[in-house]
Amino acid sequence: MHVIQTVLIYGYGVMGRGVAATFAGSGFTTLVKSSRAGKLAGLPANLVAVERLPKDPPDLVIEFVPEEAGVKQAVYAEIEAAYPGGAPLVASGTSGLDLVELARGMKHPERFLGVHYFMPADTAPVVEVMAGLATAHADVDRVADALRRTGKEPVVLYKPIVGFLVNRLQHAILHEAYYLIEAGVASAEDIDHAARRMLAPRMCLNGLIQQKDISGLKIHADAQRSIVPKLFHNAMPNPMLQNMVRRGETGLSAGMGFYDWSGCGVEAVRKQASSQLARLLEFLKTGIGAPAPRTQPKAVAR
Repeated sequence: MHVIQTVLIYGYGVMGRGVAATFAGSGFTTLVKSSRAGKLAGLPANLVAVERLPKDPPDLVIEFVPEEAGVKQAVYAEIEAAYPGGAPLVASGTSGLDLVELARGMKHPERFLGVHYFMPADTAPVVEVMAGLATAHADVDRVADALRRTGKEPVVLYKPIVGFLVNRLQHAILHEAYYLIEAGVASAEDIDHAARRMLAPRMCLNGLIQQKDISGLKIHADAQRSIVPKLFHNAMPNPMLQNMVRRGETGLSAGMGFYDWSGCGVEAVRKQASSQLARLLEFLKTGIGAPAPRTQPKAVAR
């Protein structure tokens, strides 16, 4: 299979900038399609901004346009019209839209997939790569290989599912957390304290599933029978959160969310969060030390 060498980033917002920098800095021929191409300054080395799609098709296009299905589908139609004889692989940067729905109307849905970066895109190590309904495993693997060459650690999903993997896990936890706040069981501060001091450190070391193997599945299975039926299941977005957003309480940038951010510097908070994440990831890589002999399990297919 052809190795991906040329990448076009369609859209140059916050996410597009971070992703473009990772490819350009790793030796890929990297282009950015933006209506502001002529005004963009301070671009990284090896990065070229264009207002129109280039004549020769890139190996991979990743779009980072607004999270609206119609807007994204218009981009896919533009790309396929520009390269009728040799459509590139086209990846959506969506975090929550349905890849199957996004691909409706495409002439080559078999060349469509999802690539989900996390903020900040240049330093967050994990990227999710997910097949569309008709995407060949080999093409998913090609994209994952390209991401590895930029220093990322791909999580590969060969079957499309709304929300990818990380967001589904995250939203499952948050849905319960919002219920606990709304029901007056626990505060946002206590929930975050428990996450920081207990859930997160154990997950950093042993993940989510491996930790249960270590603790023992008999105890875990017994706890599931007791707890899972009592969890909050309603298949609806949390009304407390939806009402907060309607009131304009959208978090840090608005000065108010679950916390009162008034008086805090927005960019300073985000810069600190990014810097602390980078330092934590570096410590997890180098500061803990290599696993001791005979402590690493083998994967089991299920």
